[in-house]
Amino acid sequence: MNFDKPITRRESLKKLLKSAGSLALAGTATWSSELVRSGRASAAPTGFMVEGRGETAGYDVKELTRKTFEAAGGMTKYISKGDVVVIKPNISWARRPEMAASTNPYVMEAVIELCQEAGAKKVRIADNTIHDARRCFALTGAGMVAKNTGADLIYPRSSLMRRMKLQGNRLDIWPVFVPLVEADKVINLPVAKHHSLSALTLGMKNWIGAVGGRRNKLHQDIHMTIVDLAQFFNPTLTLIDGIRIMTRNGPSGGSTTDVVSKNTLILSNDPVAADARAALLFGRKPERIGFIKLGQKWGLGTHDFEQLIQHKVIL
Repeated sequence: MNFDKPITRRESLKKLLKSAGSLALAGTATWSSELVRSGRASAAPTGFMVEGRGETAGYDVKELTRKTFEAAGGMTKYISKGDVVVIKPNISWARRPEMAASTNPYVMEAVIELCQEAGAKKVRIADNTIHDARRCFALTGAGMVAKNTGADLIYPRSSLMRRMKLQGNRLDIWPVFVPLVEADKVINLPVAKHHSLSALTLGMKNWIGAVGGRRNKLHQDIHMTIVDLAQFFNPTLTLIDGIRIMTRNGPSGGSTTDVVSKNTLILSNDPVAADARAALLFGRKPERIGFIKLGQKWGLGTHDFEQLIQHKVIL
């Protein structure tokens, strides 16, 4: 196969997976291409948002995660028996969970368990990390989650990157992390935090960790880049982790003084609305955040999340 010729996402599902052999996962595990399916279900037809909040001292984060999905109709509404599901957290930095640079491991673990209970054939965790992947897996808790749940933790490597036609307004052809386009369902699971260039990093920006290439080029005209990637990946659901948020010195942080507890989860099938609601955790007006404004302009969703069906869960 000619891996220098860029292809579209649809073409990748028809052609890419004909290659023989297996791909290395997390250094030691193997992943057979036979597990990959060609279907990619769309989100529920009606826009919704669930806001889960832990207001009781010592509340259980995993239980809050479960209740948040229950309010959206349960995971079986989105994940079908036999699905291959990829969870896309933000685990790019080798930071411990209390630093809020990465997705809360208890939220991640609960989401994986819910997918498995819904009948998923395989659940995988995928992120193209910035720091050394093994250190990121160890310090963020992602390795522990994979061990506890049996989910595959995919080690990012050049052989899992494929040049694809993004057909964006700024990005046309770019290397994409293959597992994220081969999955039946993808759940975007970012942490909410400050970012020095884009003001915030939430759900739509999390897709920068789903591609390869030079990140400094992605950071040029970053708001348009974020929207281009968001329209390409189009996840089944977005769950924004606002249990602990990083309010300054993002995206890597490094001190607990940068962290504020918000004890909040935001679940939606509208990626723009999810980011808009999460912006309020920082006291920011969504319509003044570049990528949120552009996301609405280009039809990815609405920053007027009050238009969506609203549910609240409080523990």
